[in-house]
Amino acid sequence: MKKLFLSVFASVTALTAVAGGHDAFWKSAGQPYKGVTLQGVTENTPPGQFVSEVLAKDFEKLTGIKVRLETTSWDQMYDKAIKDMEANTGIYDFVYIEQDIIYSYLDRDFLVNISEGLAANPKLQAPNVDFDDFTTFINYFKNGKGDVFGVPMEAFIKVYLYRKDLFENAEARAAFRARYGYGLEPAKTFGQYRDNAEFFTKFCADQGMDCWGTTVQGHTGHPASTYELLETIFPSFGVYNWGINMDNYQASVENGGQLNGGRAKAALRFWTGLLDFAPPEALQSTWSEVGASFAAGRAAQGWVYGENAAWIATDEERSRVVGNVGVALPPTAEGVMMQAASGNGYIGYFDGGAFGIPHSSKNKEATMLWLQYLGQNEVQADWAIAGGRITHKATYSDPKVVAVDAKADAYFTLMRDTGYLFAGAPPYPFHGAGRAAIDPFIFKALAGELTPEEALDQAAAAVDELMKELEYAE
Repeated sequence: MKKLFLSVFASVTALTAVAGGHDAFWKSAGQPYKGVTLQGVTENTPPGQFVSEVLAKDFEKLTGIKVRLETTSWDQMYDKAIKDMEANTGIYDFVYIEQDIIYSYLDRDFLVNISEGLAANPKLQAPNVDFDDFTTFINYFKNGKGDVFGVPMEAFIKVYLYRKDLFENAEARAAFRARYGYGLEPAKTFGQYRDNAEFFTKFCADQGMDCWGTTVQGHTGHPASTYELLETIFPSFGVYNWGINMDNYQASVENGGQLNGGRAKAALRFWTGLLDFAPPEALQSTWSEVGASFAAGRAAQGWVYGENAAWIATDEERSRVVGNVGVALPPTAEGVMMQAASGNGYIGYFDGGAFGIPHSSKNKEATMLWLQYLGQNEVQADWAIAGGRITHKATYSDPKVVAVDAKADAYFTLMRDTGYLFAGAPPYPFHGAGRAAIDPFIFKALAGELTPEEALDQAAAAVDELMKELEYAE
């Protein structure tokens, strides 16, 4: 797999270097820092690998500034970055900031104000980089004054993928109608989703096919499962902001929250019920394994992070379902779509992250150059194709992206046109602690050790108690 990435990235390296233009600026601005090595850490994802394998090398050729980017697991990425910033050791010059953790980092004053840094150093300001070129996703990385603390490197929505070859199979369509009394279609409601999952699990088995009715990001020892419930399943049922009351930071119904309310319990009951129709690896699946399961043809439908959508739909070396991938909005409960369209709710998660500069960095000025290099319009198209992410408005109309969009069932178009229906994480400075308080109860519900009702009652009580301990609530 790694070999493939290298071959793909090597083919576009020359393109990005040429497309960058403004070579004279980068060479001149980088001259004082030539020989410096910038250290960074990020999650091992397609966008992160493109930075490491392509963009870092292009930047070094132009400036003489070396970039060493660790691409590691989600857990290690967070652990290394936070420990470095807490201890002020200065190991890292730039770190990945996931959209949901930015509020914790700002609350702890971990990050350099990039807007102020560039304003104070005009010689570092790249002539072809403008923060206004970014999509509105950059707003998640600003403070109340509008200053930028992170340069977005990925942004994508979590979409509903389905296998067209299965949904359009004439035998399957006839059998589905005979069994359920209505036509087989990609799911728009949770009733449809459940029926589709049940049907294809049996249909695949009867056909001798190694596939099941749905994916479930249901790892029983990793926060990925909690995130799928809170950020994907909950909002599509009409439970927003994790079910925590934004006014008093309380989660239980008796204290004004919704984490153990009727909609939340229905959502968890529905989601855990899908395990009967999911591949055996579902209880060990994070976001990466879900993408791999779908690419291997082991599921008829599922919620998949968009960073995986483009390669699953187009990369014949890595995906067994190329040419058969359908992309659509996820199913929602009645009224949720209307609430999202009016700005009073959202239907799923708008994910992504940025690179920021820790205050402990020993090479802040050289890192500002590097992050601006990543912020050029000229490098975005190849990055979008490799990583399924888009952070710049102009990228959507780039001919190379448009060509891939046509092969990926208009995934990029869907993100452009319906991205406003999705939302990032709520601005909780207690993000990590809050999620960790919920984790064990979701794990037990997935493992069948607690009923969905028991799990959410206990999770809500745990969050309420945590908020008191952290003095966010009385």
